[in-house]
Amino acid sequence: MLRRLRHHIAVFFAVIGPGFITAMVDNDAGGIFTYSQAGAKYGYLPLWTLAPITLLLVVTQEMCARMGAVTGKGLSDLIREEFGLRTTFFIMALLVMTNLTNVMANFAGVASSLELFGISRYLTVPAAAAGVWLLVVRGTYARVEKVFLIASSVYICYIISGVMVKPDWTQAAIYSVRPVLMLEPGYLTMLVGMVGTSVAPWMQFYLQAAVVEKGISAKEYAESRLEVIVGCIAMTVIAFFIIVACAGAIHDVAPRDIQDATDAALGLRPFGQYAFLLFAIGLFNASLFAACILPLSTAYTVCEGLGFESGVNKGFREAPVFYWLFTLLIVIGGGVILLPGFPLVKMILLSQVINGALLPLVLIYMILLVNKDRLMKRWKNTRFYNVVGWTSVVILTGLTVALVILSLRDLMAA
Repeated sequence: MLRRLRHHIAVFFAVIGPGFITAMVDNDAGGIFTYSQAGAKYGYLPLWTLAPITLLLVVTQEMCARMGAVTGKGLSDLIREEFGLRTTFFIMALLVMTNLTNVMANFAGVASSLELFGISRYLTVPAAAAGVWLLVVRGTYARVEKVFLIASSVYICYIISGVMVKPDWTQAAIYSVRPVLMLEPGYLTMLVGMVGTSVAPWMQFYLQAAVVEKGISAKEYAESRLEVIVGCIAMTVIAFFIIVACAGAIHDVAPRDIQDATDAALGLRPFGQYAFLLFAIGLFNASLFAACILPLSTAYTVCEGLGFESGVNKGFREAPVFYWLFTLLIVIGGGVILLPGFPLVKMILLSQVINGALLPLVLIYMILLVNKDRLMKRWKNTRFYNVVGWTSVVILTGLTVALVILSLRDLMAA
């Protein structure tokens, strides 16, 4: 019994990486802004959404990890083989568009977080882009994954800053389990945005590709599933502390809208320089982390889907399309942040519309694939899991349709 437990613990630490990293990157610049805005404007009321969001995230992420471990192929690779090149190309085109705008948003997060300390974006963005490019192009998967895991640990800054603010923990505990629904448009927009920022199409593609490149097989499936669950819970914990930090520092003083995540960091300054500093460091880390993962995810997805060589363990000559696409996304994503007057807000709103249209489609293909006997054999979904999976698809489809409508409204108003 003890020997088996030691074996499972050893395997768990061997497979840790894909699920945990994917979940943590979910708290990127856009996610941090969404959670900060929720806490600043509505206080502790939105906390109840984190439990169902975690369940939805676990269900979708687990299916991708399982498919990667059992088939040894990425999600876009399976979609191309099972549903054809035309369908794959359509999905890839939408994914590239939405991911590119997300890369822009995260380089904007890098710039704004360091501008809090008086450092010009004309220095930070090129340096960050160069660092991200060198890490992936000159590194191996094992080395890149270690850097990503270190970056994941920096998210503890949000936990510390949340504690330093001294929020109302009683209210936080109550509203974590008490659902609050209001018909106010701003509140509904915030709820939909929280779900939309937590379950994104790129996550499914990146997670499955990372499981495959790491070499995780069906033998390690149990440990890989646990790693996915741990990552999703860790993501929720970070989101919880971001919300309570802004609830305690901003909402409890004077409820208001915030302009961006740096505005939230400034709101923590009255509670001590360290609370402000930790929140700002967390924003920089999250933005830089996502600015690396999103181009990498896009390159994996497109190359798998269209049949090109891909992978960090391959060299530039072995996988030229993979590395050129990765490079192009970084150059464009970082470059536009340096252009005066670039309509970044409109681009982000447009990406939310595309993301909302793409997510239900990706989830449907995922469930169809994970139920194919020829692919999954005894690892295919059980009836119970299909009920949970399709229910999740219906819920997410409804929410993302709402997000598309709200984003189109904001886009026309912008």
